[in-house]
Amino acid sequence: MSTVNSAAGTDRLEELRRELDAIDVRLLNDLRDRIGVCVRIAEHKLEHDVPMMQPHRIGIVQRRAAEFGAEHDVDQDFLRRLYDLIIAETCRVEDVVMGNTTAE
Repeated sequence: MSTVNSAAGTDRLEELRRELDAIDVRLLNDLRDRIGVCVRIAEHKLEHDVPMMQPHRIGIVQRRAAEFGAEHDVDQDFLRRLYDLIIAETCRVEDVVMGNTTAE
């Protein structure tokens, strides 16, 4: 590979990495926003004496993720595992807000 091609390849790689980094920032901001909404949901549940755990809602979220995966050629098992983590964290946060546990 010539030096010119190598430099162009490196420039393109850096460009792609910058694009990926920008997507990561959006993803992290969206996760933060999602957790913020979950805090507001927990506050509402607390005010209206609604139980924290809503298993039917978890099913809805999981099905929506699976449908997205099927429609957009994203591995459904990956999305299920990802949402397992997201849901676990939002449940932890809701528990803290509702006074069911302490922050770790």
